[in-house]
Amino acid sequence: MSTSTPHIYLIRHARPLINKQGFFTKTQAQQYLQDYNEADVEEIIERSEHLPMDQIKRVFCSTLPRAKATALMLFGPDVELIEDATFKEFENRMWGLPMGKFPLKWWQVTSRVLWLLGLNQKDIESFKQAKARAAQAADHLVREAEANGLAVLVAHGFLNEFIKRSLRKQGWKVVLDGGRGYVGVTQLEKS
Repeated sequence: MSTSTPHIYLIRHARPLINKQGFFTKTQAQQYLQDYNEADVEEIIERSEHLPMDQIKRVFCSTLPRAKATALMLFGPDVELIEDATFKEFENRMWGLPMGKFPLKWWQVTSRVLWLLGLNQKDIESFKQAKARAAQAADHLVREAEANGLAVLVAHGFLNEFIKRSLRKQGWKVVLDGGRGYVGVTQLEKS
């Protein structure tokens, strides 16, 4: 990595240790969502070779336990870990009639699509607000990268995707796209 070119690393948390098999009522799906936000994560066996471990002194992360646990597993207790609610995942709430049992994916996808359309945002952050927060998070990471040569974030799939979009609009180039896989690393550099 060139020290003159600022880099930003977006990392998704490790896989949460929670069962999502079977069929769920709406109440069970809502409980799953709550449990997911508090779940421990799988142990990380292998670190990405794309992370410049010797240069990382400070890591930003979401306030949700799965992001913090992932950051500590990846970078150890000696790194300065900065937890910030700006980096929390986009909120979600289960939508649907309280009858019937469906696979968890049905509850999640239906609820998320309706949220994206603005039809499922009662008592939670709207999609518009979430995108604005992602842009704010991107600006925060840009300031860090420009001041220190790099910025590292351990957060969530949806949020990281919208941070990446915001950074690309600002002229950052994706040099490695880890996608939304668990512990996926996306690396961007200033073009």
